[in-house]
Formats: sequence, structure tokens, C-alpha cells
Amino acid sequence: QATDAKVILFCGVHFMAETAAMLCPDKTVLIPDLAAGCSLADMILPGQIRTWRAKHPEGVVVCYVNTSAAVKAECDYCVTSTNGVKVLEHIPAEKDILFVPDYYLGSYLKAKTKRKIHLWKGYCPAHAAILPEKVDELRAAHPEAEFLMHPECGCTTKQMHLADQVLSTEGMVQHVNRSPATEFIIATENGLLHRLRTQHPQKRFYPASEHASCHHMQRNTLEKAFMALVKMQPVVTVDPQIAERAIRPIQRMLDIT
Repeated sequence: QATDAKVILFCGVHFMAETAAMLCPDKTVLIPDLAAGCSLADMILPGQIRTWRAKHPEGVVVCYVNTSAAVKAECDYCVTSTNGVKVLEHIPAEKDILFVPDYYLGSYLKAKTKRKIHLWKGYCPAHAAILPEKVDELRAAHPEAEFLMHPECGCTTKQMHLADQVLSTEGMVQHVNRSPATEFIIATENGLLHRLRTQHPQKRFYPASEHASCHHMQRNTLEKAFMALVKMQPVVTVDPQIAERAIRPIQRMLDIT
């Protein structure tokens, strides 16, 4: 929203570009590859939320930002991994809460807030590939390394208490910038390792799993980004009726945080 640019090239996945398009309706939002979706976002559909609401008419639906615009349009609040605790604590204590779609992030937020939360059984395949056994091996091999964990990780429920920090990806970057430590075990999608190693060549970073890679993100290549700018395609748009409803949970999040 803060940019003066008329065109935004979003080298991410589709729900990210959708959110940018809704927040910046006067700008052109491009994405290098329309097929860059999100397996986690695909695990919840608008109709499934409507079904839950029919059974819990007084309930509150909270969605992770990793959801489609159509799903956001059915929700009351949107959260990121950074502000989820703050948003949930804002909701009246007597309310039933459905959190979609990430089970592991929902479990983390449930533990942190002590709230009654119905958890959807969605997951990010890249983060779910990070298993406790591998983390145990790395911690034994690198006892001086700081252990940084993303709350989407499949090992979250078993090893959350062992992490030095539970952080979003951007939170990890900021923490490494400040930390005097020289070794880190990084439990998130492995694309972050390139950024960390580039910014801190003197430090060592160990992936919590060699398999924690998002094939959707990898669809975005330099060649596709270049061609998107040359052709000004593909453009990401959101149906105005859906956008009007989907922006409400996002705005509520922004108002709280």
C-alpha cells in the first residue's frame, strides 16, 4: 500500500498476489507464473467454512493469510504467523473459534493463547516435512547452534518448547541480524537459506530438512519475471464482490495490529 509504483510484480504465490491486488486496487499486480499456487491454501474451501458456521452460528472464523480471497471472504479475521496471538486475544473469550487452514500454526496459537480453537487439518507440505527426529539429530551435531522454528512446521507440536525462537520467516531474518550466534538450525522453507547465507556469509545455517522446499515458489524464475514485465501479463485480479468481503478480515487484522 505504501508504494508509489503503478505496477507490482509479485514473485510469490497466487494468494499473495491476490492480497496485494485487493489492498492496491488502483495498481496493476503481476505474477510470473499463474500456476504458482499454494497447497496449504487449497486445503480449505469457502463452502466448508459456511458448513461450520451453520453448526456454530455464534462462532468466529480466523484464517491464516495463506488462503484464497474467496476463503478470506467467508472469515471474520485474517492473521499472519507474526500477529496471530495478538488478533486471537482480541476476540471475546466466550467465542468458539475456527482456525483455518494450517493445523500446526493453529496448534501453536492455541497453546500460546489458551483459547478454545477448532483446528482445520491443513498443512504446508514443505513445513510438514520438518520432523522432530531430524531436528534432534541436528541439535546433537550442532549444540551451539540457535534453533529457529516457523510455527507451520510439522515438528511444532512436539518441539515448540525446544526452539530458541518461534518466528515468521521475516522474524528469522531480523533475529539473525541481531544475534551474536554464528550457527543456526533453520526450520522453515529452504528458500530462506539463500537470503540468510547471502546476508551473513560468515555464519552457518543448517536446514532442518533437505526436503522443506516449496515447488510452487520455485515456479517463479528470473526469465518469467522478465517476460511478465515485458508483456505486462499475467495480471492478478479479484472479483470485486469477493474483494469487498475479503478485505474486511484483513482490515480488522490491520486495525488490531
